[in-house]
Amino acid sequence: MEHNRYERAIQLPENQFRLLTGVKKPVFGEMASVLQTAYDAKHKNRGRHSKLSVEMMLMMALTYWRQYITYFELSFEYGVSLSVAHDIVEWVEDTLIKSGKFNLPGKKALLEDRTLELVLLDVMESPIERPKKNKKITTPAKRKSTQ
Repeated sequence: MEHNRYERAIQLPENQFRLLTGVKKPVFGEMASVLQTAYDAKHKNRGRHSKLSVEMMLMMALTYWRQYITYFELSFEYGVSLSVAHDIVEWVEDTLIKSGKFNLPGKKALLEDRTLELVLLDVMESPIERPKKNKKITTPAKRKSTQ
């Protein structure tokens, strides 16, 4: 199951891969490389390794961020426990942030960028349909029961 999901995803065309993961294939490769280096350093002197590959861990985190599914759903989809799913997503996030390669620009950088974008909208007002005001009763009269 592990390699099946990753191998199927990597075979997709670029635009479909991006729809699935939220990143392009080259960016995915860079992220996986950073994670593999950190994973190797973390497990250098340890014997127990994860049953998921680094690529699958990254797929799991991207799935969580992209679709915002629950950790229970992640654990079911990837065949790990709930706590392991949580730990993997946290580790991937922390490792990618610490690398410094995948940071988004901060608030100051966005404010300094004074590019003006003009957006034109073609909007037309349309009247709201309201019931007509009649003096007649608009609700149906109660039927007289025949007894």
